[in-house]
Amino acid sequence: MIRFTKFWSVVFWEEPQVGATMVPVLSARDEMGVRIVTPQLPAGYDEEQTKAALATLLSAFLAGEQPVAVRWYYTPMMFAFSNTVATRCTVYDCMDELSAFRFAPPELLVLEEALLQSADLVFTGGHSLYEAKRTRHANVRAFPSSVEIAHFARARDATPDRAGPPRLGFYGVIDERMDLDLLRDLANARPDWTIEIVGPVVKIDVADLPQRPNLVYTGSRSYDQLPAIVAGWDVALMPFAINAATRFISPTKTPEYLAAGRPVVSTPVVDVVSGYGMLAGVEIAAAGTQFIAACDAALALARGDSLAWRDEADAVLGATSWDATAAAMRAAIEAVGASEPAARDHYDCIVVGAGFAGSVMAERLAADAGMRVLVIDRRPHIAGNAYDVEDAAGILIHQYGPHIFHTNSTDVFQYLSRFTEWRPYEHRVLAEVRGQQVPVPINRTTLNALFGAGLETEDAAAVFLSARAEPVAEIRTSEDVVISSVGQELYRLFFRGYTRKQWGLDPSELDKAVTARVPTRTNTDDRYFTDAHQAMPANGYTAMFAAMLDHPNIELRLGTEYADVKDAVTSDLLVFTGPIDEYFDHCYGPLPYRSLRFEHRTLPVAQHQAVAVVNYPDEAVPYTRVTEYKHLTGQTADVTSVTFEYPAVTGDPYYPIPRPENQALFKRYEALAVAEQQVIFVGRLATYRYYNMDQVVGQALATYRRLKLRTPDTALSVAAE
Repeated sequence: MIRFTKFWSVVFWEEPQVGATMVPVLSARDEMGVRIVTPQLPAGYDEEQTKAALATLLSAFLAGEQPVAVRWYYTPMMFAFSNTVATRCTVYDCMDELSAFRFAPPELLVLEEALLQSADLVFTGGHSLYEAKRTRHANVRAFPSSVEIAHFARARDATPDRAGPPRLGFYGVIDERMDLDLLRDLANARPDWTIEIVGPVVKIDVADLPQRPNLVYTGSRSYDQLPAIVAGWDVALMPFAINAATRFISPTKTPEYLAAGRPVVSTPVVDVVSGYGMLAGVEIAAAGTQFIAACDAALALARGDSLAWRDEADAVLGATSWDATAAAMRAAIEAVGASEPAARDHYDCIVVGAGFAGSVMAERLAADAGMRVLVIDRRPHIAGNAYDVEDAAGILIHQYGPHIFHTNSTDVFQYLSRFTEWRPYEHRVLAEVRGQQVPVPINRTTLNALFGAGLETEDAAAVFLSARAEPVAEIRTSEDVVISSVGQELYRLFFRGYTRKQWGLDPSELDKAVTARVPTRTNTDDRYFTDAHQAMPANGYTAMFAAMLDHPNIELRLGTEYADVKDAVTSDLLVFTGPIDEYFDHCYGPLPYRSLRFEHRTLPVAQHQAVAVVNYPDEAVPYTRVTEYKHLTGQTADVTSVTFEYPAVTGDPYYPIPRPENQALFKRYEALAVAEQQVIFVGRLATYRYYNMDQVVGQALATYRRLKLRTPDTALSVAAE
């Protein structure tokens, strides 16, 4: 609300205080530009008397004010006495499922339904709540909590004594959402730890709080005091019960704890898992021994020497901003206040996604076709998975894992060269096998190192590989392909474990198309790629995308869901690069993907490994590869930045799982796309195929060329080829 005072006069109408007066009155105060008005009511009023008194106070107050532009509700209970106030826009800011809370008024659900009918906009405090409300209103938008990073970062100035007794803590309301048994069990299991619980006790009996010598309840503290409190903790806790009251919460304290530089241990609250569970600094565990073990792990992280987990968290927090949240809310409100159906902003084309497919399409449509293009992306940055950014050490890292550019297409290379200079770079990869780091693709050097084969010619290497090959009668799976080519031993050393980790499946379960992980050569060429054009953007991918999208016909909106704009603007054409099943609301069920988790670290050495990427095919190693970025960027520094890459079942979609049943499911969605006459589906997610970067660029350029050749009355093609 403070941020809105730059643009509006803001009045915050509080819930009434009861019993301090004989007649209904108002008290008012100013805090940082926000006028806070508090009704004072006599004791003993029933529901109808309370409603009438509040309506009278509100009417008298507004008589001396300018007309109300926006009614903003945090609770439906306020709607009962204010529903007749004239306004241009009504906002229901639904920060929790209040009806699930203990002692929720029985009329709350009725009032919420009336408020939903009256509201122009519904904001939700998290994504789970968005999913719960989005079918109940036509204009619902998710606004998860941001964080005042600088405020909470003050806690980092104090480092807890590593040699002293551990101290763990929680701040927030202590109510039915708190798992009191978990607190008791944790205190019992670790009697040498201090567990500090900060906050008011509400709706539960103080006598029900577990009492142990190492459990400390401090009562309420102010927002300004919180950084100093967290500064005394090693680990921050979120010991929530998993019940109806916590089903839709999206706790603000998660990013606050991380901004304070403390690892977090939480029970599996849905929005915490989906929003932060991929971070190394956030442990998710159920109550009981799992939660205690997670606290042990977080304590080891907090008292360890590496701050890579904190750097990773900082990169995520850097995408959150209360300024950006307030700006997006204000834009939505102003659009409602000024909107008539005919006045909705119109674009020639809306492009969903600012990665390679979307950015190339947007640039061509704007620069070559002269169209007015709106580009949106749910992430707070451009460049999609190719996004790179300087970390705290000043080294340019790839936020979503290494992206190495290579292509045999001169057309693609020349197109991208319009937007970047290039740094010559030939990619080399080693694999950790039998205690050695050997080149992949498998070449003569690899074979000599592993087997002492003494191979000196290509013919000798070809004979060696041929002797190991075990032809399979019928090639059906990726396992069949590899074994028939190089035999069981090389299959187990290089392919089987890596594939199991990457896909979560045995190679015998995967389509035979998944074979590119173990190409072989009979020479000593140790380049991973042999394409005609191999290079890295001189200033990074993000800079290249910025140049691509820097056109007066292109408007860019980041941190924006397609659902947020599809009813607010119009267009003649939609280019959709997101998941095709998401476009159709997963009506046939979700398409299966494998995901990735990235652990970014800064190490106190000038060089960590001999090449940019080292693969780890051994199943006993939890990560699949480690990337050192200075090899890619050519930067020099006394420290180095690396990324450990872990396969994951959940998270952002990366790899379509190549199985026949998944392709059949995609075909059902593709059939739906035929009816979308004004939509072009392009890119790997929209076509459920894994493409290299150059292939996505080539696909987008080819799609644009076909679009350009159309006559005005020609129907749009359904999907990019």
